[in-house]
Amino acid sequence: MFIKKEETCIQNVVASAALSQPINLEAKSEGEARRAVFKVVRELRAAGIITLGKPVIEIQNIVASGSIGGPVDLEELCQRLRLGGSIMYEPEQFPGAIYRMKSPSVVFLVFSAGKIVCVGAKNEGEVYEAVENLRRKLEEMNVIF
Repeated sequence: MFIKKEETCIQNVVASAALSQPINLEAKSEGEARRAVFKVVRELRAAGIITLGKPVIEIQNIVASGSIGGPVDLEELCQRLRLGGSIMYEPEQFPGAIYRMKSPSVVFLVFSAGKIVCVGAKNEGEVYEAVENLRRKLEEMNVIF
């Protein structure tokens, strides 16, 4: 396996894996991930490794982190959302609430300081939509300060 870090993109390729196997990337955007895949293919070809055709790129999971704009009252949030079963908060076990959004289908970690982590999106548009939906919902419920 080699790990290569250039600029902000990390490429992990297992030496025994065929190119039909997934390549894990850490990138700041979809475009950067796509450029990184093509760069890996070019480097493999330059090293004499035979690659057939153009790589098929499928983004399976995007993880995004950020801030929602202010502190969040997690206790109140959980009280209001608990009926739907879409939120879990056990402060003795983990300091954040786990919120499963239905549309788009993503999962948020929401922390009392207002920091969030969004996982499960398939494209950047879903991330932006999900964060906006979350922000709007928190403001409507008056749990963000």
